Amino acid sequence: MASFRAAYLETYNRGLLNEKIEQAYEILNACNLCPRECGVDRLSGEKGICQTGEHAIVSSFNPHFGEESPLVGDHGSGTIFFARCNLLCMFCQNYDISHEGEGVEFSSEQLAKAMLFLQDKGCPNINFVTPSHVVPQILAALDKAIEAGLRVPLVYNTGGYDRSETLAILDGVFDIYMPDFKFWDPKVAEELSDAPDYPEVAREALKEMHRQVGDLVTDQQGIAQRGLLIRHLVLPEGLAGTRQVMGFLAKEISPNSYVNIMAQYRPCGRASEVQALTRTITKEEHDEAIQTARNEGITRLDERKRLFVLKWM
Repeated sequence: MASFRAAYLETYNRGLLNEKIEQAYEILNACNLCPRECGVDRLSGEKGICQTGEHAIVSSFNPHFGEESPLVGDHGSGTIFFARCNLLCMFCQNYDISHEGEGVEFSSEQLAKAMLFLQDKGCPNINFVTPSHVVPQILAALDKAIEAGLRVPLVYNTGGYDRSETLAILDGVFDIYMPDFKFWDPKVAEELSDAPDYPEVAREALKEMHRQVGDLVTDQQGIAQRGLLIRHLVLPEGLAGTRQVMGFLAKEISPNSYVNIMAQYRPCGRASEVQALTRTITKEEHDEAIQTARNEGITRLDERKRLFVLKWM
């Protein structure tokens, strides 16, 4: 894709980005940006489950080399980690960021400068980590960053708990969506994230994301330019519902979906409250998940080698 041009540039040039910014900020008056639908007036300082008001809270921004190879390139994916979260998994490996809110408030000008800093560092994309609760703030910053020369693709790196109505606002803004599909069973989702509707919401969100950007497309160097990249974290005792998730992806999204079946689960946060989560997964569990994906019809799997902890002390 030598002639690649980020989707948001066309949206900006057509005068549509300002409309999206206004539409997104209007939601904050009685926030239903995400499926939690807290209804609080974030523009007046009220805070709901995400504990985020008018300004985004940024934990860090830096080139990151631990992402999937289509995002990393030679200079690392340009990650911007937002503090707080709308899903709040009890076992989150970034518990201090997602639950405890470690970070500082950024204005739209500061967020735009962070994006440009990462582009200047040679990052092949700007990767917004946990963006679901700060969509308006991202759009406002994007407007300023475009005016200052932003050109690289944007990555929407989410837990998958996203309203399709909010995602529709982002049509023509993000070239790359990278959602998790965490749980298939509503009872598991309720126990681990207090979100029994997560499986249904995630299915609809992934359908909307794929409608917008299609399957993952890379350039001649293997760097992602556009499309959907799905993550699935294998949990102990089959809690993630891997077989059902992979069957859904193959049959209702695309058998050509790029999927990263992740092995790095470890007990963090409040994981000790659930017996099944008190250990890491085994190599056998991960191998079984990989084979399950293939059996269900998934043909593009992230091939990075995995390290396993044999015993959790």
